[in-house]
Amino acid sequence: MAGMVRSGFSWTRVAVRYLPFADAATPDLPLGRLLRLSLFQISVGMAAVLLTGTLNRVMILEMGIAAALVASVVALPLIFAPARALIGFKSDTHRSVLGWRRVPYIWFGTLLQFGGFAIMPFALIITSGDTTGPVVVGELAAALAFLMVGAGMHTAQTAGLALATDLAPAQSRPRVVALLYVMLLLGMLLAALVLGRLLEPFSQIRLIQVIQGVAALTVVLNVIALWKQEARNPALTSASIAHPPFRESWAALMAGGRASRLLFAVGLGAAGFSMQDVLIEPYGGEVLGLAVGQTTMLTALWAAGALLGFMLASQRLDLGAEPHRLAGFGALLGIGSFASVIFSAPTQSTAILGIGILGIGMGNGLFSVGTLVAAMNLARNGASGLALGAWGAVQATAAGLAIAVGGGLRDIMSDLAVAGRLGPGLADPTLGYSFVWHLEILLLFLALIALGPLARWIPDDRDPASPHQSRFGLTEFPT
Repeated sequence: MAGMVRSGFSWTRVAVRYLPFADAATPDLPLGRLLRLSLFQISVGMAAVLLTGTLNRVMILEMGIAAALVASVVALPLIFAPARALIGFKSDTHRSVLGWRRVPYIWFGTLLQFGGFAIMPFALIITSGDTTGPVVVGELAAALAFLMVGAGMHTAQTAGLALATDLAPAQSRPRVVALLYVMLLLGMLLAALVLGRLLEPFSQIRLIQVIQGVAALTVVLNVIALWKQEARNPALTSASIAHPPFRESWAALMAGGRASRLLFAVGLGAAGFSMQDVLIEPYGGEVLGLAVGQTTMLTALWAAGALLGFMLASQRLDLGAEPHRLAGFGALLGIGSFASVIFSAPTQSTAILGIGILGIGMGNGLFSVGTLVAAMNLARNGASGLALGAWGAVQATAAGLAIAVGGGLRDIMSDLAVAGRLGPGLADPTLGYSFVWHLEILLLFLALIALGPLARWIPDDRDPASPHQSRFGLTEFPT
């Protein structure tokens, strides 16, 4: 019996030390409650895959909708990304006799997602031309559906992350928020594996069933996530409490220039690491002649590099590394890795390309972890919604715009090169890829410049001799 007790104790310690997310839990926020709260991220990830992945293929191939129209409606949710800072501020200062700050925003975000998904399949069917009425009605309804889903995703996610920050003790907040982003990726992974299979073979009835099934599942998951999470506190949401307007709160967050510089660096870094997202696999196929299975492995290499970056970040932060310097090291590693990708073309070396992709993932992991920890330190006096909203707004907007711009620049530069307008020495159809890689290097250099002064700053409430007191484990997995 004593051996069994010792064995059980040993396995408990192993679980807390090594299993993902275990060290994010605290006595006040146990792991079961935290994982239940994270279900709202599963629903957001599911919606993201449906909008940007599964429906792309269905609308273009099976339904015959023009690719330009598809790209336009899929990009519509990006319109609401900059509003995340305002959404977070409103949830910080929400007035309610019920005593809830975050719950109303998560709930109404859920309803927006549900409403958008409810009308989406019918709008797409009309847009495809299967109607006796004007197609423009379907196009307008599709735009409305994507706008509603996008607004709902940004609202629910911003308020949900702020709620998690409210519930978690200060020392574990970075790990809790990072855990929620892991659940977002898990939701995306599960949705990618399931939704495509459910739509085979394709039919309009099946499209309606799948999308409206996602709508219903979104409500179920978010209700479970919210159940008895936020305690009612009418004193905190009383109408008699004077709250500063958004402009003053934003000015207070930006006071001193540290927050604005950090957010500027986050935007540059997110753009620098994201511009290649839709180009790496086509690059491997077109430039190095890799097969489909081989180019898929490039994405796996990127993921492996990101995991290595998280592990290195865990080790360095446990030893007291400064988060801005850690982010800067990630940007520097990204610069060298993009150079490796560039050199893979003239050398026709798959190994050099693989090393570059691995390094990009690792650099992105280090940069994301470092800026995540730094951004969490921006939250002061219950303004976690504003701080996290600002970080999410900058990151989402910069990454989305960079992906769109990267694809466009690749096409423009390749067309100019093939047409001979750049001179005979640059008449190479792969020039567009190289142009994007060089632009990403420039963006990461600029991110380094923005981060430089921040790495010398020591918070007033921290002992300079001990730059990091809180532990940061492998579970600090950023978006």
